[in-house]
Amino acid sequence: MITSDNGMIEGVFSIERMAKIGTGTTARRVKQTALYYAREVEGEKIELQGLNNKHVPSGPVELVTKDELLADYLPLPQLFKEVVGNVRMVQKSVARGDKFRKRGENFTAEYEYANALNLDEQNVRANFGIGLCLLARDEEDKAKKVFDRIISLDSAFSDDHKHLFNEYGIALRKKNLFGQAVDYYKRALELAPDDENLWYNLARAQYERQDWPKCVEAVARCLDLDPLHLEGRKMMEYITKKGLV
Repeated sequence: MITSDNGMIEGVFSIERMAKIGTGTTARRVKQTALYYAREVEGEKIELQGLNNKHVPSGPVELVTKDELLADYLPLPQLFKEVVGNVRMVQKSVARGDKFRKRGENFTAEYEYANALNLDEQNVRANFGIGLCLLARDEEDKAKKVFDRIISLDSAFSDDHKHLFNEYGIALRKKNLFGQAVDYYKRALELAPDDENLWYNLARAQYERQDWPKCVEAVARCLDLDPLHLEGRKMMEYITKKGLV
């Protein structure tokens, strides 16, 4: 366990739990050890994120109290340096990937993102980045696999990554992958139902599919949330003027 200068806990911890393996007459309960990266946040709450088999924090984050952490979990200070080093490798690979992608060097960017995903296959920025590279190269079949992985990650649609999923949805639309764009925005709206820009982008995708009723439904929801949404108002006026619904 590491305690920072302000007394906040950060470290690697383990907990033993009983798990059932097998079925029927072969079923039995065994003791399993789970590893977590722990970081104290405000209010003496601890964020716990499981370590994957490469010893990188990955997947969903859960909250426990400091008392629960200290009572139920065992600190593993010998792993902390390795975990921090792995996290930094992932971060550096993703940062290099972003840099190369912005330069239009998509093959090099994809290589860097792949290095990050080798350590953490659920890394949101790396998944978005490699998907954008594949779309830029018109490798739609591979991009579809990345798309399926992204929409399965709840963390992909958090506020921290809002600019990324907007960029990815727009990229899908520009490649005329309107069905995927619709699925993508619907998934995003499950997690952020009050985001007027997501509703507008969904309306745009439905517009391109010429699904007028669903387009109107989406743009109307956008305007319910933000009556002054300029693009949404223009779309509604155009659809109404053309008598498309």
